[in-house]
Amino acid sequence: MTDIHAHYDDARFDGDREELLASLSYMKIINAGCDRISSEKARALAEKYENIYFTAGVHPEYAAVCEDFESWLVPLLSHPKCVGIGEIGLDYHYDEPPRDIQKEIFNRQLYLAVKYGKPVVIHDRDAHADSVDAVLAHSGVRGVFHSFSGSAETAKILRRAGLCISFSGVVTFKNAVKTVEACRTVDDGGFMVETDCPYLAPTPFRGKRNDSSLTKYTAERIAEIRGVSPEEIERLTDANAAALFGI
Repeated sequence: MTDIHAHYDDARFDGDREELLASLSYMKIINAGCDRISSEKARALAEKYENIYFTAGVHPEYAAVCEDFESWLVPLLSHPKCVGIGEIGLDYHYDEPPRDIQKEIFNRQLYLAVKYGKPVVIHDRDAHADSVDAVLAHSGVRGVFHSFSGSAETAKILRRAGLCISFSGVVTFKNAVKTVEACRTVDDGGFMVETDCPYLAPTPFRGKRNDSSLTKYTAERIAEIRGVSPEEIERLTDANAAALFGI
């Protein structure tokens, strides 16, 4: 199985990172960067573990403090295990950073994605319309909206544009009505699975530290929603991740 979005550089893994990652050697994992430091840590993990790949980028939370990000991001894009730019996007849940700054940094990274032929991993929180508009404004962008929380209609718009969505443990939560409907209706070639660990552990582990071994619970819930076997979900999501990220 492929976990397309993880944060194993997070301090919550400091106590057992090596042992945990050794136990996950049967999986393919993409570790996402959020700023320069985390992107460099993601690169180091990818160099150490054969089954780990990485993306590098500026998360909207850090948009106001990464003005000159091209100076370090562009060199990382040529690394043989860098499979994309991310996580990038828009987050309107809080008032900071200012939305105009978030949009500027997001658009500059979308430009780089097209220029260097890299897929993007998009963080979209309470900003569905602006996130979709930004992506559609850059012809040729490929990528995935990670931990998708939008509507089935938004998913259809993204699919028509050639973009994918990814489901995290959120799809197992009882209140995830929109996410479940998007999961039910998206086409077989349009979705992937992730943890976003250490966050968003699936039911019955909600609230605990997440890791890639729990991806199977998310896959089982997706299988239930779509009326297929967990093995079929694993086959589809592995194939979709391979097609987008080349892993």
